[in-house]
Amino acid sequence: MSDVLVVGIIGGFGGMGRLFAGVFERAGHKVLISGRNTCPSNSDLAGVCDVVIVSVPIHETVKVIEEIAPLMNSDQILCDFTSVKLEPVKAMLKSEAKVIGLHPMFGPSVSGIKGQTIVATPVRCDRKSEEMLYQIFRNEGADVCIMTPEEHDRITGIVQGLVHFATLSVADTIRNSGISPEAILPVMSPVYRIEMGLIGRILGQDAALYGDILQMNPASETVIENFCKSAGKLKDIVKSKDRKLFESFFNENEKAFHDYIPQATKDTDTVIEALVK
Repeated sequence: MSDVLVVGIIGGFGGMGRLFAGVFERAGHKVLISGRNTCPSNSDLAGVCDVVIVSVPIHETVKVIEEIAPLMNSDQILCDFTSVKLEPVKAMLKSEAKVIGLHPMFGPSVSGIKGQTIVATPVRCDRKSEEMLYQIFRNEGADVCIMTPEEHDRITGIVQGLVHFATLSVADTIRNSGISPEAILPVMSPVYRIEMGLIGRILGQDAALYGDILQMNPASETVIENFCKSAGKLKDIVKSKDRKLFESFFNENEKAFHDYIPQATKDTDTVIEALVK
């Protein structure tokens, strides 16, 4: 594989594809992109590119991988940008290519990848090829976090699945209350405005993406069931009016988060200060 790569991004006309096309071009590599009914086609990219990245909606990813996998050889690298990893990685392993699952932990609306995190799940790749790819991202200031596909789906079941489920549940509760966000905002302190802002931010995105994240991650169902159990337990404690029960519930969770609390306080203080200014 030469120093100058030919990188193919399938779905490259989408926001994430365009963002990473710039990343690879600034690193001095040639980028080819394909989309629905384009020339070059997905198959064309699979035939000529050193690195092929599938950057399409989650529910289309495995189908696209199955289309190009038979066309790739052991000198190429096959990647995806999907928010779930187990099934796409299994599909990529049916090719002869080196396989590295990738998950940018941010949306395409960011101005660049500096300070952002990219999860990598290498499953069949030599160390030199891995480091070459990671260094392109690190040179732009991104952090690369390496884990297995199984670890990825379990952790993102929390990071994305649980957080999105809880946020959407709060949004639905507010909607059903009959009180508008406009009526709530004037009485909110900065920290609560941040929480409300996260609701608005998610609701301003693509419903299909969040549906896929929640419905296609195999870890989501268990995480959501556990969330509902915890919510039910807390509901019963609140209804009981028993102060000691509530303090016990609160303190158990404080102990679990104890080491993280100072960092959480520092981070949120920074955000609150910026919001106030």
